Amino acid sequence: MATLNRLQHETSPYLLQHAENPVDWYPWGDEALKKAKAEDKPILLSIGYSACHWCHVMAHESFEDDATAVMMNDLFVNIKVDREERPDIDDIYMQATQIFLRGGGGWPMTAFLTPDGKPFHAGTYYPKEPRYGMPSFQQVMQAVHDAYQTRRDEIETSASKVVEYIQSQAVEMDDSDAYFTESLLAKAAQQLVSQADMIHGGLHGGQPKFPSPMNLEYLLRYVAHTNDKSVLHVVTFTLRKMAQGGIYDQLGYGFHRYSVDAEWLVPHFEKMLYDNAQLARLYLHAYQLTKDDFFATIAHQILTYIEREMLDPSGGFYSAQDADSEGEEGKFFVWRPQEIEEVLSAHLSPEKIQSIMNYWDVTAGGNFEGHNILNINDELDEHDLDADTLETARKLLFEHRETRIKPERDEKILAAWNGMMLAAFAEAARVFANENYLQIAERNAAFLLNELSMPDGRLYRTYKAGKSKLNGYLEDYACVVDGLLELYQTNFDATLFTHAQRLTDHVLDHFTSDDGGGFYDTSDDHETLVARPRSLQDNAVPSGNSMLAYNLMRLAAYTGNTKYETAAMPIFRQTLAAVQQYPSAFGQVLSAYDLLIRRGIEVAMVGKRDTDIFNLVQTSFLPRILLAWSEAPQDEAATPPLLAHRTLKDNQLTVYVCQNFVCKMPVTTVEATKQLLSEI
Repeated sequence: MATLNRLQHETSPYLLQHAENPVDWYPWGDEALKKAKAEDKPILLSIGYSACHWCHVMAHESFEDDATAVMMNDLFVNIKVDREERPDIDDIYMQATQIFLRGGGGWPMTAFLTPDGKPFHAGTYYPKEPRYGMPSFQQVMQAVHDAYQTRRDEIETSASKVVEYIQSQAVEMDDSDAYFTESLLAKAAQQLVSQADMIHGGLHGGQPKFPSPMNLEYLLRYVAHTNDKSVLHVVTFTLRKMAQGGIYDQLGYGFHRYSVDAEWLVPHFEKMLYDNAQLARLYLHAYQLTKDDFFATIAHQILTYIEREMLDPSGGFYSAQDADSEGEEGKFFVWRPQEIEEVLSAHLSPEKIQSIMNYWDVTAGGNFEGHNILNINDELDEHDLDADTLETARKLLFEHRETRIKPERDEKILAAWNGMMLAAFAEAARVFANENYLQIAERNAAFLLNELSMPDGRLYRTYKAGKSKLNGYLEDYACVVDGLLELYQTNFDATLFTHAQRLTDHVLDHFTSDDGGGFYDTSDDHETLVARPRSLQDNAVPSGNSMLAYNLMRLAAYTGNTKYETAAMPIFRQTLAAVQQYPSAFGQVLSAYDLLIRRGIEVAMVGKRDTDIFNLVQTSFLPRILLAWSEAPQDEAATPPLLAHRTLKDNQLTVYVCQNFVCKMPVTTVEATKQLLSEI
């Protein structure tokens, strides 16, 4: 029986994957750092995540190898970190890795630190034996050890300079408001679509291809205001191509992480909660804007996948499904023609089976390493197929696939990612009038506000096996607030708004930067690291700053309190120059800019629900609307304050529409409401 190292006491599935390694792993913490200082040993820091394919490869090649482990244990204090639990540590040392690799980086991340945590060398995957022009992991470790022993002063000086550089990273503030105009929004949209791939879809023609949901989301907002058909075509064409490609699971639904090619065919097979949260909303919004049922179908399917595979009985959402099954990337998802024939032969004719294989691009030679990734190249009628026959085949193949050994699932529950999926279910509940989606959203909100909340109301980062831990990060607060505000606009439970405002106020009190430039990613009582990270650029998930700016603009409109917009302005001023040059890295910020420049549309409704009016304001794609409702008029203590002193007109549901401190006359009919909204 294998001897377990210290990671056996962790809750992270990624760390637990390494609990049986012969490496003397430590989790990040005082014990490891004190040991490094006491023994004057450098730290070998390994950062990854459970669904990372090359993390598994390096673990199997090196961390499970006795000889490699002996070397690691002799020369270093070894620390293993789950980047999804500790985005602060990941951010700091990824910046260092990019310095050492001149812009490169990725996971697994392998960094070498002085005993006080300063990085002096870093890389990513290292093979067990030298290959592809890369040294072996053992060669790297020996070289690092030798340098640490013989060139200590040089290493200390270099490490200090790296830390100084990371600490000094702050975008210059632009104090002028002259550029906060509609032309900024238009130029950003045109830059985003200027390199669009009009053959395969996507906002660029190269590879690999990522879905880029934040950028596509901003473009939909832009179209909603401008009705620019050319921009809309780029988005809808891309969404169709993605949903028809191998990046989308044609049988079980949900999107894989990204495509390694330009055609959306071969995915990196892991499925991440945050991707599917963002994409569910994106397809939902495309449906609202176009009324094309194709987009509604994909939104429903993504949420079906999440409910089936990623929903914990407690109401929280799991983090990820692995790329690998039985140690092989993608094995769970690929097919041979003979297997499809065997599954379908008892139910469909040989001719129909062949048509289905043609429809899903299944060939004898395969489209992926001798196997087939199901994807769609043509319409159903081009293969003499109908929807019922295709659905029969899909169900049969899905049921057969369920008998295979599934990829591992990372069952930790992260606050930020749950906030993102909460928003998706909440929006879908109101657009589709779906009671099941609403129940899932409400249970998730209750989970977040109970299991992931500290006694003083602050947020934890992560929950697993009945245990919540780690201080919440800026992105946790920002994404949870976004989810709560979306759910409030669906069920109008005023306590949700109260919680959203309270969590935002905590951010203002404990995350505001000391130099007036936006917000730190960590609170002022967080563990002290070699640098205090502050991320402005979006990555796979929105940066905490960009999502916070979006929330602050909404809260400013809901409450009439100027402190929220004032707090958002440093984020806008810090990102202004970068947004103008590289809008693709700031999709969520652009959505916040949309609220700043075009202003939110405040819609307060008072009185008994009128189904037609509610359908209009809750199902149309009106991305700048901030919606509030109460059955009876409220006084100055209204929650949210947008409802204060709104009275009934003719004893009917009365709609108040305001923007930028100016209100229209209240109305009581669908036609009048539609007219008011069209004027803003």
